[in-house]
Amino acid sequence: MKGTCVVISPLISLMKDQVDAANDIGLRAEYLNSSLNAAESRRVRGLLANGQLDLLYVAPERFALSGFMAALKTIPLCMFAIDEAHCISEWGHDFRPDYLSLSMIVEHFPQVPTAAFTATATHRVQKDIIEKLHLRSPHTTRASFDRPNLFYQVKSKDNLNRQILSFIQNRPNEAGIVYRTTRANVESTASFLSAGGINARPYHAGLDSHTRKENQDAFNLDETNVIVATIAFGMGIDKSNVRFVIHGDLPKNMESYYQETGRSGRDGEPARCLLFFGRGDIPKIRFFINQMSDEAQRKVAEKKLYDMVNFASTNACRRTQLLAYFGQTYGKDNCGACDVCMGEVKQVNATTEAQMVMSAIARTDQRFGAGHILDIVTGAKTARIRQLGHDRIKTYGVGSDRPKRFWGGILDNLIVQGCVMQSDDQYTVLKLAQKGQDVLFGRQEFNVLEQKKKPPRERKKLLRAKQEAITGDFDSDLFEQLRALRKSLARKQNVPPYIVFSDRTLREMANYQPTTPDEMRAITGVGEQKLKRYGEQFQSTIRSFTEKHDSKITF
Repeated sequence: MKGTCVVISPLISLMKDQVDAANDIGLRAEYLNSSLNAAESRRVRGLLANGQLDLLYVAPERFALSGFMAALKTIPLCMFAIDEAHCISEWGHDFRPDYLSLSMIVEHFPQVPTAAFTATATHRVQKDIIEKLHLRSPHTTRASFDRPNLFYQVKSKDNLNRQILSFIQNRPNEAGIVYRTTRANVESTASFLSAGGINARPYHAGLDSHTRKENQDAFNLDETNVIVATIAFGMGIDKSNVRFVIHGDLPKNMESYYQETGRSGRDGEPARCLLFFGRGDIPKIRFFINQMSDEAQRKVAEKKLYDMVNFASTNACRRTQLLAYFGQTYGKDNCGACDVCMGEVKQVNATTEAQMVMSAIARTDQRFGAGHILDIVTGAKTARIRQLGHDRIKTYGVGSDRPKRFWGGILDNLIVQGCVMQSDDQYTVLKLAQKGQDVLFGRQEFNVLEQKKKPPRERKKLLRAKQEAITGDFDSDLFEQLRALRKSLARKQNVPPYIVFSDRTLREMANYQPTTPDEMRAITGVGEQKLKRYGEQFQSTIRSFTEKHDSKITF
């Protein structure tokens, strides 16, 4: 297409990587944003004015500047491509007022095609995008939301930092992201992991810009394995070999969860998505929802939180639930890649246990918080219980034969399933909902999901077979040599290693061991530009390896 394609994106931190990747395959690309100094900005504007750019990346707020619009009208344009288009919709999970200025594009440039892209639009958000951007009978494509290489898993919180550490220790040298909701939690988890021998760094808005950039670059350049971050991190990440994403806290909605888990496994190879949640997550999110001044937006946020909680607590295929949220039918009884389908959890009847906890809440007039209720059920001998006379009520000590952790899990489930509500007061107290009263008085059954300690052997085999089907067989020693070469080339160019080749491409090379240009062309991710730039160096490494090990495979 003749002319410049203008790409509108809110991801300023990602623009440099996108431009590097475009230039690496032979496109003339630049970005224009607030990170450039005056001289750099003039250089880019000069290239744009002279028609020397195929791609120009800009942030949406630039369209509010009349001078920028006027400049665009003087040059040949081939397309406007609006990324993260859900940001224009108030029904979306990440509404940004700056995006509303993009509605003028079609009016000012009626002859230039306009395209909008997002990975997280429900049908309602899709309709809103079309209306807000004034798109004219657009061709609409909804690709599948299914990411078959991602394994979805949910666990109850139980000494969270130790749970996270244990998970990562079982995956040495793998890259991953750990999401926490607050800066303090980010710092504590990152410190705990570092003390446990994990190469982890924090990322949040409270760090100075130099430290944030340094930590993000270290992750992109494979110099650190794990980033512990708030959701401020990730919007600028396109790293292809992220092998796991852990949510230490419940995301506020399904769109955020899908987007954040989708930062793993972008090379198509297996990745794990682990979500931890407990009773404390829900009131924290509700607190922020209650701060919203717009009642309509508040109701939307509450509905989205309910959908997220339902996903985490329902005994049904995680993938089926996730796709259904976005209006897609999965169509299989077993996805083979979530904890429910793989038998890592089972549903058990816990009606009696639920009645014990709710009885304690009722007999204390629904005036106390979780800690005190659990002390009553387990028969704790605290001064407060004696002072209030709660050691004399019928429910005191009924659960003393089981640890407090078990009863905490029952209470978590009661809250998640809407049987018990938490007040939004300064001192959170527990109250029985109508559904809880139905369980308490035997009108309704109460079930919980219980983690199995070890999946059956045949299920482990099935999971292993699924992973091998995605990754294929490959020589791990050759793969490590190719990774070292990739890292060396990336450092010389000052770009992330995945810009050179993804892990998936290197694994195919380590499997098929191509030593000629034609053989290299058959490898996923090797186009003519990359073959010209890197082909001989990778072929040489492979030839040396095969000669030494006499392991050449017939291609």
